[in-house]
Amino acid sequence: MWPYHPDLLATPVPRYTSFPTAAEFAPGIGPADFAGAIAAATGDVSLYLHIPFCEKICWYCGCNTGAANRTHRLTSYLESLHREIELVAAQLPAGARVRRIAFGGGSPNAIAPADFMDLCDRLAAHFPLFDPLLSIELDPRTLDAAWATAVAEAGVSHASLGVQTFSPRLQDAIGRVQPLCTIDRSVKLLRDAGVTSLNFDLMYGLPGQTMRDLAETLDLAALYGANRIALFGYAHVPHLIPRQRRIDASGLPDQALRFRMVAFGHDRLVDAGYEAVGFDHFALPGDPLGQAATAGRLRRNFQGFTDDAAPVLIGLGASAISSFPTLLAQNEKNSGRYRMMLSQGRLATVLGKPRSADDRRRGAVIEDLLCRGHAQIDRAMFESAWDRLAPYVAAALCEIDNRTLTIHREGLPYARSIAASFDPYRQQSPRRFSSAV
Repeated sequence: MWPYHPDLLATPVPRYTSFPTAAEFAPGIGPADFAGAIAAATGDVSLYLHIPFCEKICWYCGCNTGAANRTHRLTSYLESLHREIELVAAQLPAGARVRRIAFGGGSPNAIAPADFMDLCDRLAAHFPLFDPLLSIELDPRTLDAAWATAVAEAGVSHASLGVQTFSPRLQDAIGRVQPLCTIDRSVKLLRDAGVTSLNFDLMYGLPGQTMRDLAETLDLAALYGANRIALFGYAHVPHLIPRQRRIDASGLPDQALRFRMVAFGHDRLVDAGYEAVGFDHFALPGDPLGQAATAGRLRRNFQGFTDDAAPVLIGLGASAISSFPTLLAQNEKNSGRYRMMLSQGRLATVLGKPRSADDRRRGAVIEDLLCRGHAQIDRAMFESAWDRLAPYVAAALCEIDNRTLTIHREGLPYARSIAASFDPYRQQSPRRFSSAV
């Protein structure tokens, strides 16, 4: 189905969960900027709470997380998060309405279920909640009945399980061992708790992974009835993520095999009844994400592809990123320094990027290309992007007609690379991104 052009995939590109991307964040954006942006927020607002702890640290993981092996550290972090909730909520104007709350990490179930319920209570006490949709990321290895009860009592309807692969051999290779019975138990617990949209995170490009391994994992995910599947390519960057040095890189598939894997995964899931959502997500037709893709309402934010239409996303917790129409702001990444700032009654914002009018125009084009496969391009933007865009047009992966750029079906795996043509920062930033496939 997809033509393979290795030269057009050679340059790593961002995943564009924001624009500008986090690579452009710099000091100079602080608590006052963040507070001002919050005070200007009106209408629908979404919240993201970051829990930077896991019971067990997987070797492949690039998340900002640490081992949850010190009770006093967890307690101190949650106390700081409670304080941040109070400080941020106090800045929100009366017209704001919180309609979505997402818990991520790390693994939110690294904290006790009672602590999770306490967080929910504090959010309800301080923020203007309007029947919010609650979602949570969970580690199936540490999901138990007590946590399922908390999920049910909080009213969580969307959950994501970090499955990655069902192959025991590959689980050993990446430091994430979770027998099939663990997924069995987790799925049953969450369905019984009222979760109606269940996502499985899966990976291709793992060391020693074969097409048969990938097929068995995809088929099992569909058999379990996952409403959504996110199929990510493993990025091996041990120079950036030291824990990846424990992974044997000699068995990593080359780019050609990775390309075949992503093409195979796409076809296998579509044949199983899933709708392709963007370039790496899949959803059953009745799921809200699939419905948003079909209706042209798909969006892109720090959680990936989403049906969340809120113009403001406020991140709470160490390293959390907030997105406003005119500002991107990030909290202190180090949990110790994050706790210190909050203990002094200060918001923890330390990095960010103002979003200029040109940033917003380019961000809209990039989001349209990734979410809808087409975008209107003005003349100035087209001319500035042409040198980088031309090879994809010449390869018939996309076309331009009356200033509308359309990515063809064959161009889907090149979508991020095509979108990057409109990103002027890519000519300046030295930061390495993930492989295009």
